[in-house]
Amino acid sequence: MDHPTDFSKMMARRHSVRAYTSDPVARETLERICTAARRAPSGANLQPGSFHVLTGQPLKALIGQLQAADQAGAPIDLEYSYFPKPMPADLKDRQRRAGYALYQALGIARRDVAGRRAQFARNYAFFGAPVGIVVTIDRNMGKGCFMDLGMALMSLLLAVENEGLGATGIGAIANYAQVAHRALQLPEQELVVCGVAVGVPDQSAAVNQFRTERAGLDAFTSFRGFD
Repeated sequence: MDHPTDFSKMMARRHSVRAYTSDPVARETLERICTAARRAPSGANLQPGSFHVLTGQPLKALIGQLQAADQAGAPIDLEYSYFPKPMPADLKDRQRRAGYALYQALGIARRDVAGRRAQFARNYAFFGAPVGIVVTIDRNMGKGCFMDLGMALMSLLLAVENEGLGATGIGAIANYAQVAHRALQLPEQELVVCGVAVGVPDQSAAVNQFRTERAGLDAFTSFRGFD
């Protein structure tokens, strides 16, 4: 029998928030969120990854430097491979459909290159969120530790949802990894992985009505021995 739980409802409700109100988020709330994230599974209890939580002037300063790099056409200095190279055709199609659906929700035409670029540039402003988190990992960690960090990030996103807030991961922050590295004066061994925007969702924003599709169960799951 199907017994819906609060967790399943929260998972169905959670989505990437790309527009926020100016309402601040208390440090105590963010401490709860980060503490919950650290409870994620971790191989050998290494607990890889760090969260650098910014608001106010520190966040504005970082945004200013990221935007300056983007506007100047600075070369991308992402320190790890995010997408497969080459991108398989089926995944490229999935990526395109998600992008087209997002731009359609925003009223940006497919051929509106300037509009699409302006929307992408909002990544570097943390989509106007009052809180930005820069996520890093020790560059000496093994590849499996990225999996552990991913579990911590998902735990963080769910903790945000549990607090009645919204969030989105921002891989684009790592496009200018050295900019973030210098702005935060990070130790040399820390590799910038991504950013996370956190705040109160602007429910009136069209972009927050957008949802991506998820593959059906049969596309990614096999069951054996249940017949």
